[in-house]
Amino acid sequence: MKKTERLGEATAPDGTVLTFLRHDGAYSIRVHGVELMSTRRHHSEERFGELVCEPLRQVAGARVLIGGLGLGFTLEAALRSLAADARVTVVEIVQEVIDWNLDPEYPLGAAALRDARVDLRHDDVANVLKSNPRTFDAILLDVDNGADPLTTRGNAALYRTAGIEMAAAALRPGGWLAYWLADRDPAFEKSLRRAGLTVEETKVRAHVTSGAWHYLLVARAGG
Repeated sequence: MKKTERLGEATAPDGTVLTFLRHDGAYSIRVHGVELMSTRRHHSEERFGELVCEPLRQVAGARVLIGGLGLGFTLEAALRSLAADARVTVVEIVQEVIDWNLDPEYPLGAAALRDARVDLRHDDVANVLKSNPRTFDAILLDVDNGADPLTTRGNAALYRTAGIEMAAAALRPGGWLAYWLADRDPAFEKSLRRAGLTVEETKVRAHVTSGAWHYLLVARAGG
């Protein structure tokens, strides 16, 4: 049996410990023994980036905000989908997650982060949303497993009414507000609709043909 290597640990702002692991050539990040993300199962993260960014390929100078770097799969998919004049702001609250991606020893998101279209920020995505009204054509939020936070308790505010309204206010007219969820959350969908957004849900497997189902919510003003 191949051993699991503990490559590093990080502490989120609320004290939650994230563990960075390698097993049989695959990398993962876990919290309390629960796998948050893995290089073996990342289809839903890639589809998240494609689903939101492919329609923006024809938008001149498209501006996209990605909340949560993870292992870089959503960013990579977004860059593949967007035109050369797009700009992608990536916000990650845990510095070690950035460091792991940039470490040349690990085949993670370093190449994507070096793309000239990328603006990487070590910050709370809420700060970026507040300070950039009517700025983005799309906002993709994958800062936690969903409205019930697993990594950082402060993330929960992003899924409440005030957080939804704050994110919507950072959109350009006609922009898209999207969320990655580990589980279906009808109550959160209702919160988006109460905020005046139309919502489309897409169900995607963690792996292309197997694994858990994840849920991508794409919301837009009006209707």
